[in-house]
Formats: sequence, C-alpha cells, structure tokens
Amino acid sequence: MVTLFGVEPGDSPDVEVLAEPGIRTLRLSRPAKRNAITSAMYAALADALCAADADDDVRVVVLTGSGGSFTAGNDLADMAANPPLSDDAPPLRFLAALSTLRPVLVAAVDGPAIGVGTTVLPHCDLVYATVTSTFRLPFVNLGLVPEAAATLLLPRLVGPIKAAELALFGEPFDATEAHRLGLVTALAPDRPALDALVAERAGTLAGKPADAVRETKRLLRDETAVTVAQRLDLDRRVLQRLLDAQIRAGARSVKPG
Repeated sequence: MVTLFGVEPGDSPDVEVLAEPGIRTLRLSRPAKRNAITSAMYAALADALCAADADDDVRVVVLTGSGGSFTAGNDLADMAANPPLSDDAPPLRFLAALSTLRPVLVAAVDGPAIGVGTTVLPHCDLVYATVTSTFRLPFVNLGLVPEAAATLLLPRLVGPIKAAELALFGEPFDATEAHRLGLVTALAPDRPALDALVAERAGTLAGKPADAVRETKRLLRDETAVTVAQRLDLDRRVLQRLLDAQIRAGARSVKPG
C-alpha cells in the first residue's frame, strides 16, 4: 500500500512524497518542465529527506522523476530569481541532507538526468536506469562549476581523466556508458521494468535488519578509517555494538519461567 506522505500547506506540489512500509519515495513531478528543480522543490526535497532520516522505520529512500524525465537540472530562471547565495539556501539544505542520509538512497532514473540529475548520483548507494536515459554535466558551458561535491566524488567513481572529460566538455552520455563507468548499478529496458526492479530491490532492503543496513552504508561511506588497521578497528567497534544490541534484545525477549 503506497500513500501520500507528509503533505502540508506550502509544500511544493512538484515534489510527491510517497510512503510504504520501510520505503519513502521522493518523486519529482513537474513533467511539463522536464522536472527542472526550483527553490521551492529543493526546500520540499530537503524537508522530506530530513523527515525520512529522522524516522527509524524508513530503511530506503527512492529518488525518481516522472513523465519521461529524471530531471533537467536546476530551473535557471528560478535560480536567477532565487540565487542560492546564503548558506541555508534550499539547494544547499538539500545537498547537506542528501550527503548525511542514514537510509539507503536509491535513484530510479528514466530519461534525461542533467546537471544535478547527474551530480546527485554519486551520493546514491544504488542507481537504476532505463536504457534510454541520458546524462550530462553542462556546468562549464553555463559559466559555472559542478555542484554536489561532484569534483571529489566523480573522479573517485569514474577516474580523474574520464571525470575531467565529462565535466569540462559537458557532452551528453548514454545509459550504457554510465553503467560501464560505474555511475549506474543496473539497466532496465523501459519504465515499467525500472519500477519493478526498484520495487524489488528496495523491498528486499526494507526487509533486512535496519541497524545492519544503516551501519553497512555508513561504513561504505566512511572516510575517517583509511588504513587497514583503522578499518579493522572501526569494523570491530560497529560489530561489537550490533552484537551487544542483539544480545540485549534477546535477553529482554526471554520471559521468566
């Protein structure tokens, strides 16, 4: 059962937040503008991510688009009217919430993923896309630089030489190339197949032990323990904490005879 979640007066109608057990879906719903993101949409996305992060029942967050587009990137007219010059501007709040999200973040990409539609993907733990999807980093051509820490994350993901080519030229690349580069986890032939794949993968994750899923994501993203010795120590501490919690939970479930 999927239900509309958390709609309040003033929320952006161009962002749908859908809830089902263990899963929160954030859907960009501005198809007439190819889901170009406005300041109001960024604010709604930031609030939805923070709400999902604070809800221990949410194991997976799915980010997707509608109407045959993931997103055309920033709405440039809206950005000109609402430039993100303050540290708490909605686009920056969105990126901050994205980068610290505890639940597993899954992107379901169908159609163009331009600008932030591409730079958001390295923040995702899993990315699924239709074979007809396209990707592009047009920032230099617009006199800007890539956002969302893409200049750090993209070279790690695809290599520094390829990252430079993608970022400097801003030329589109297709889903097959995105999959080859490791930007996309797996491809689906069309939108129905994509939806089925994401539903199965998200549902499987939602059924796993929540603490183990969150801690595994955190360890995969951790940048503090960079040597084998440091990582062994970090793994040990997390494992011991989870084992202790299981032992305590087991003790509480044992009723006196």
